[in-house]
Amino acid sequence: MLDNLLKGIFDSDFTVVIKLSDFLLCVGVSLALGLLLTVSYMYKTRDSKSFAVTLALLPAVVCVVIMMVNGNIGTGVAVAGAFGLVRFRSAPGSAKEICALFLAMGTGLIAGMGYLGYAVLFTVILSAVFLLYNRLGFGTKKGAEIYKTLSVTIPEDLNYSEVFEDIFATYTTEHELERVKTANMGSLFRLTYRITLRDPQKEKEMIDKIRCRNGNLEIAVCRQETTAAEL
Repeated sequence: MLDNLLKGIFDSDFTVVIKLSDFLLCVGVSLALGLLLTVSYMYKTRDSKSFAVTLALLPAVVCVVIMMVNGNIGTGVAVAGAFGLVRFRSAPGSAKEICALFLAMGTGLIAGMGYLGYAVLFTVILSAVFLLYNRLGFGTKKGAEIYKTLSVTIPEDLNYSEVFEDIFATYTTEHELERVKTANMGSLFRLTYRITLRDPQKEKEMIDKIRCRNGNLEIAVCRQETTAAEL
């Protein structure tokens, strides 16, 4: 009776039916490996709960899909198209998130093909590498505190092209005006610069000089973001 329930209504005599014990074993291993991969990824990484749950469940989902395809080329093409459509329904993530999703899908793919030993080995190795890179701060930009984004509001009567040149020459090694935006019915300009500080300890001193120049209007300094350059 149980065998009949687990058999597809479109199966033929030549179709290989996956045993229930094998199915449960592959799914269980995939869930365990997904949990291990998620724990490794979340180490020293701030991310959303939804992404963590997705990363933990994705290997099992891919595993089941691969087992159900079971050598059927037509079904495999349809599944590939379905996964492709998911890309257009989701917001783009960082390069690290995309890499983690690919690793989870790879784990599920290996487990779904029945190579559980290779799936475990693959996940253990990649999880160890994740932990090692996060522990060592691999890829972290050295001296990141000197790279800042400066936003300054000035009155319309100031020439924004050269208004802070002497201050930047004193406190920065590089500066670039990235954006100019009008505000308050055109009576104000909001300038956005990318700057490299000579000495991070003199940041407040630089801000005080700018405040004297722009009439104590709004000034904001923040760390330069690099998400625009990520995948």
